[in-house]
Amino acid sequence: MIIKRIFIDANIASHPDAERIRRQLDLPAETVDNPDAIFQWINSAVDPVSQGKQVLYLTRNKGGFLKSCPGTREYTCCDYQILHVASFCTMDCSYCILQSYFHPPLLQFFVNRDDLDADLTGLFQKETISRVGTGEFTDSLIWEKWTDLTDYLVSRFSIQDKAVLELKTKTVNIERLKGLDHRRKTILSWSLNTPSVMKSEERRTASLDARLTAAARCQEWGYPLAFHFDPMIIYNGCEADYREVVKQLFQRIRPENIVWISLGTFRFMPALKSVIAQRFPDSKIAYGEFITGLDNKMRYFKPLRITLYRLMVDWIREAAPEVTVYFCMEDEEVWEKTMGRVPSPDGGLGRMLDQSAIRICDLKP
Repeated sequence: MIIKRIFIDANIASHPDAERIRRQLDLPAETVDNPDAIFQWINSAVDPVSQGKQVLYLTRNKGGFLKSCPGTREYTCCDYQILHVASFCTMDCSYCILQSYFHPPLLQFFVNRDDLDADLTGLFQKETISRVGTGEFTDSLIWEKWTDLTDYLVSRFSIQDKAVLELKTKTVNIERLKGLDHRRKTILSWSLNTPSVMKSEERRTASLDARLTAAARCQEWGYPLAFHFDPMIIYNGCEADYREVVKQLFQRIRPENIVWISLGTFRFMPALKSVIAQRFPDSKIAYGEFITGLDNKMRYFKPLRITLYRLMVDWIREAAPEVTVYFCMEDEEVWEKTMGRVPSPDGGLGRMLDQSAIRICDLKP
């Protein structure tokens, strides 16, 4: 997706990063006192989501950069922290919650790095282990061509030993990572799915082979890695397809360099179904065997989830018995019937992931 228009918040119009990004994109920019006019223009489009992916709004994060992952008490949460450096994405996945999460959807990049730096300083002063990621509200590596964000974050995390940064992506924008002194405090992670799902549901993303090739290169550069099979889509023949993806993963990546692998099946708020139907009329993913979960999201029937999870866990353990595998937002029954154990409710999953980060990313407990 090509950025076609840039708007700059008048409050940061003189910020050097705003001008630097504008020059990188080589586009004229319009300064605005508030984004209401931008929102109205985007909402007037036939497809506001596509329109929003072509508009960049440079502004400041008016709240804190660090946020707790919005888990729910009904499902086991990993106590992850979100580093909110930007919003929305230039890629276009049918299942993406951001289509209905942001109103309206709009690419935003926050230039107030002094506040970001202060928040990170406070984080690094804590005595506990922290796992932080930028991939909750955006793809972590779509900003590479326009900003030096990744250079800054990797170097910032490299000088401490209590926190690890995870950069999650579906791209292959890794060239700027080469040669950075990361000290294994930055994890490069990729969302993985079957080629069938990638082709039909993940527009403008890198192929499976390209993602694994990029991961292998980052491994050569000394970065620890992580992978997320989420959302897994259940369809006829999906089991053989997912098994092949697991096989290809371990043909390219050394198990001892994987910090964690997460598993999660497709789940969505009911409002997303109409968005998918309108924007992806050929998609069938919202018409599976779903029920309303405890968090009011539509989820596959639990027996279907458990069957696929059991297979995935077996395949991963067969190839890499020591790799940490966990579920993103599943209940105790799913854990027990697939893993044979349940993380303790007082942060057991978080501690398990902390230990993996300590072991593989050289953190100091």
